[in-house]
Amino acid sequence: MNQLELTELKNKINTYNYQYYVQDEPSVPDAEFDRLFNQLKTFEQENPHLITEESPTQRVGASPLSHFEQIEHKISMLSLDNAFNEQDLQDFEQRLFSKLGQSQINYVAEPKLDGVAVSLFYKQGKLQYGATRGDGKIGEDITHNVRTINSIPLTLLGDDFPDELEVRGEIYMPKRSFESLNQQAQAAGEKQFVNPRNAASGSLRQLDPKISASRKLSMCAYSLGYFSGGELPDNHYSALKELRCWGFLINKEMELLTGIESCITYCTKLAEKRNNLDYEIDGIVFKVNNFKQQESLGFVSRAPRWAIAYKFPAQEEMTTLLAVDFQVGRTGAITPVARLKPIFVGGVTVSNATLHNMDEIKRLDLRIGDQVIIRRAGDVIPKVVKSIVENRAAENVSIELPQYCPVCQSPIEIEASGVIARCSGTLVCSAQLKESIKHFASRKALNIDGLGDKLIEQLVDKELIEDVTGLFTLDVKNLTLLERMGDKSAAKIISAINASKHTTLNCFIYALGVPEVGETTAELLANHFMDIATLCEASEDDLIALNDIGPVVAHNIRTFFSHPATLSKIKQLLNYGLTFESFEQDAASLNDLKLNDMKFVITGTLSEMSRDEMKLLLKKHGAKVLSSVSKNIDYLVAGESAGSKLDKAQKLNIKVLSLTDVLEMIA
Repeated sequence: MNQLELTELKNKINTYNYQYYVQDEPSVPDAEFDRLFNQLKTFEQENPHLITEESPTQRVGASPLSHFEQIEHKISMLSLDNAFNEQDLQDFEQRLFSKLGQSQINYVAEPKLDGVAVSLFYKQGKLQYGATRGDGKIGEDITHNVRTINSIPLTLLGDDFPDELEVRGEIYMPKRSFESLNQQAQAAGEKQFVNPRNAASGSLRQLDPKISASRKLSMCAYSLGYFSGGELPDNHYSALKELRCWGFLINKEMELLTGIESCITYCTKLAEKRNNLDYEIDGIVFKVNNFKQQESLGFVSRAPRWAIAYKFPAQEEMTTLLAVDFQVGRTGAITPVARLKPIFVGGVTVSNATLHNMDEIKRLDLRIGDQVIIRRAGDVIPKVVKSIVENRAAENVSIELPQYCPVCQSPIEIEASGVIARCSGTLVCSAQLKESIKHFASRKALNIDGLGDKLIEQLVDKELIEDVTGLFTLDVKNLTLLERMGDKSAAKIISAINASKHTTLNCFIYALGVPEVGETTAELLANHFMDIATLCEASEDDLIALNDIGPVVAHNIRTFFSHPATLSKIKQLLNYGLTFESFEQDAASLNDLKLNDMKFVITGTLSEMSRDEMKLLLKKHGAKVLSSVSKNIDYLVAGESAGSKLDKAQKLNIKVLSLTDVLEMIA
């Protein structure tokens, strides 16, 4: 390979790298990229005198540092003033009008990534160094780590860039990388990161670049700093597009807007997208687009007058853990719940947060009285993510699992897994009673129309029923004793209870509320055992022999059906007249089914039937209906507003069907 061929190979690899990490549009398969990369790597190993710093093979390879050097920024990296509401943005624009003497301004809107601000300096197109923001004037030299980030070009693309160029941007950790990193840490018994920002900061401060490289960081460029020996566009929006041409990742959500009202609309639009983005943002930066106008506006203190950061409500805040209560779920699972000093976070006031189980309390090393960090993103249930151990007082109290159920005082048992604790009072615990009846009557169980949660609570509170069997002893006279219940309404409910007696075996199994047995497992059990008596007698070995049932679920099923009181209740229900549609299909009829053993997933809103109705229709004709898209499914049935499942199916070349297509297949 001569010098020209070597240069062409490097350029080709850099181009493919740019297409993959910056444009998100790979033009060749991964295997082809790997082949070219290995070809270059092999050649350089044989000819080490030809290795250059900007070679694609040199992104990871530097020896660990003993410490960080400092770098003085050629132009200070300033902070931004903040806006927290529409009025703040309108006031910002009025100040601009006053300063510029005009009544219309163009802005560039960019998501404010929650990461680490950095400065990259290039000379004649080659990366010279990367530095953190630091105090705005002096930052830390993190060149060895920024070189490992694939979205940072080691050599600029094209040939129209300035001789010297400083690019500012935000290095961040994508959500998928953050989740993977914490999963690895959890598996290794190591400390987990609180959020992607901390993970990105910690990764950039590693002395060993191989560690940084393993963290899968990205960088998004957002502005220019110092430059010389060339010309640049006269506005910020065009300058960012130029940076993209030179090989930098630019945020796809960036927009050019006119007037502050357009900016306010953009805030609403991006807030709705926020939780679906693959990276964390804590706000939006609005900048005056025209560079001459920026120059006229100048700076005040440590911030430019021509830019402002609109901040979303904080998703993390610090508060005090006042107590931990233990709640009892439908299946008796005991869940610890943190009671917090109320704090405004994620747009709402939070006073409670889930703690999941005792293992989570142990992992977080929590004590009553600790200062804790609470995280709430969008509609996600608030979560305790960290205890501030260094602020802990000596009198803060350890958290212990109670020995007895807080509702019925039955002993609490720990499952074989050692994680889940349960109340043993299945039939006497009122917490389980109400929830078990609600589950029994729910739409996907016995589907008793009109028997809502509040009505069930009244029935239990007034002691009209003691368990699920009591539903079938009710009459109109009983029901009219309840609040706002007339004869007509009562008659409708009794009619719905009687109609529910004719159900399917899988719905009945699901309705019983066996721990860990959902719709899919209930259907599997019904199809295999065919009747409830056979299922009640099944051993753990019989259950484990079925696909998709593991030791824990098998143990739960066997334990549930071995309890004499449970068997007595099932016998009572059957005596009240519950009957099941047969699941039996002889071999000949199975072979005649149009969709036998085909795998479907349903998404979106169908025009003439519900998704549940479509699910039943497909199953009736022999199909298997799954919940998630993978390469193993045969078809995706897509209605209106189909989302990520449709995108994934198209990427996997899975055939997408409409309602009409399905009807034609089974005609």
